[in-house]
Amino acid sequence: MKQVYIFLFVSMFSLYAWSVNLPNPVVDAIYSDQFKTVQFHPVGKSLEPPVVFLNNMQQLCLSFDDLSNEVQNLYYTVFHCDRNWKISAIPQEEYLLNFTDFVLDDYAFSKNTLVKYVNYQLLLPNDDVDIKYSGNWAVVVFNKDHPDEPLIVKRFFVVEPVVGLDARIRDNRFDVSGGAKQEIDFILSKNGFQVRNPRTDLKVVVSQNFRFDNAVSNLNPLFDDEKKLEYGLNSEINFTGDNEYRSFEFREIEFPGRGVESIKLHRPLYHITLKPDKIRRGERYSSDREINGLYRVEMYRSDYPEVEADYMMVHFTLKMEQVLAGGGVYVFGALTNRECSKQNEMKWNPEENQYELSLLLKQGYYNYCYAWKDQLSNKNQIGALEGSHTETENEYRVYVYYGRNTDRYDRLIGYGVFNSLTNRSYQNR
Repeated sequence: MKQVYIFLFVSMFSLYAWSVNLPNPVVDAIYSDQFKTVQFHPVGKSLEPPVVFLNNMQQLCLSFDDLSNEVQNLYYTVFHCDRNWKISAIPQEEYLLNFTDFVLDDYAFSKNTLVKYVNYQLLLPNDDVDIKYSGNWAVVVFNKDHPDEPLIVKRFFVVEPVVGLDARIRDNRFDVSGGAKQEIDFILSKNGFQVRNPRTDLKVVVSQNFRFDNAVSNLNPLFDDEKKLEYGLNSEINFTGDNEYRSFEFREIEFPGRGVESIKLHRPLYHITLKPDKIRRGERYSSDREINGLYRVEMYRSDYPEVEADYMMVHFTLKMEQVLAGGGVYVFGALTNRECSKQNEMKWNPEENQYELSLLLKQGYYNYCYAWKDQLSNKNQIGALEGSHTETENEYRVYVYYGRNTDRYDRLIGYGVFNSLTNRSYQNR
């Protein structure tokens, strides 16, 4: 009978998610071009992903700009999800207080900018949202006048640190599939927590630089005893090392920053032309300090860049001898939501022998790279254009979910962060 009730709960909330046109499973998405610079991170830590701990609940900040420059009738709601990012069996009434959706009323208008916008901010948890369960979560922003059309969907993680994690990252310079790879082996310390059947009760996910398009999951332990579980050791968990991200910055209009060739005003916008890039595949590895594909909104001489930074049209060019067949070339990173879509696909210019793309971006410091999306495999490949090296600095995250068939939800009982250069664990911070 208990399983019947769980099924009814899941069905009911899956129907609600379907009524607002949420994908199933839930994915990060921005459904309107009028919303830009969507960021989600712990308060005061703009370069950290949206991960918090249940026993030390730091607030998360969701921020974005509405380029319509009008205050919209924006609301938000929050869902708890299972290990596979489907709406879980927990009713919203258990963690949303009084109502199931809430007005987004923390906003400010831009100041002294050519591009006018409204900056919105939302802190979670708050007086309306009580995050009392670990696991996967999603926040959805929508217009109250069109509640069936989500505008922004962002996922976040709440960790209940029950088990410990320790990892070692090894180089594989002779991978037969081509491309230098980094292999991850890790040990899960049970810390007295009972796991009767790790193959069914646990789900372990490993991501690289907070990307999930190439995440590794469905992992089974190679060794299991009453104290620990061991994963990897047979090249099961490996990623292409790829290359360090490229960078550019335009914190000031008067002084072109790193990677910028020129800044010109063509009303109604400033236009930033970046220095032309070329393919790095086949080149020797070169170390560079970067932030693993992220970006920061920044201005010199400004204490409030969230409303004082301007939007400018940034022009990317990738030099090439000839057009590439069988796929597409994309500007890739957090600036394009870590996806390859029509919005960030580059166009071939046969007269200049180069791929080109223009993006409207807010002033700051940006990481980016070029990705190839193959038509046959439909996979995003950075190394195909940027090259791949075992020396590349990458950050890996391990997520450990626990839930049995009789449980109402999947708990996120372990989380670890590991660096390919230091092999040093930062888990359970």
